[in-house]
Amino acid sequence: MKKDIKFHPVTGVKLAIAKEEVNGQTEWGVYIINLNMIELKNLMITSKGYGTIGGEEKKTSTLRHMIEELGPQSIAKVEPIDPNLFSLNNEFWVSYYILDQIFDKKFVFVEGSMDKNNIQYIPDLDLEGVLHP
Repeated sequence: MKKDIKFHPVTGVKLAIAKEEVNGQTEWGVYIINLNMIELKNLMITSKGYGTIGGEEKKTSTLRHMIEELGPQSIAKVEPIDPNLFSLNNEFWVSYYILDQIFDKKFVFVEGSMDKNNIQYIPDLDLEGVLHP
């Protein structure tokens, strides 16, 4: 049962939504950053968007991603993201193992967090975007 699983606090793992130029087009992507000195194993990342647009409730499909291993101090692109979804709350639930311990954290980019005033240079990615601690 979930109540019997001991979840440890997540440290050294960040999520970012960043843009890059590909063939003259701006593409946005979601990235996971492992700042730890140890690899992460069996990362499971679920993503979904939800909120209100024009007074109407909107929800996206829930997507699931599996990354078998993310090395120490490394980065992986989780998924592309459509900028039209920035007007919603974008939630990413990340679970992974370090050795035999499970870690779990929810990252939420709230509506408006992708505003141009919040976009900054992210040195770990060498891209501009919004970094969620």
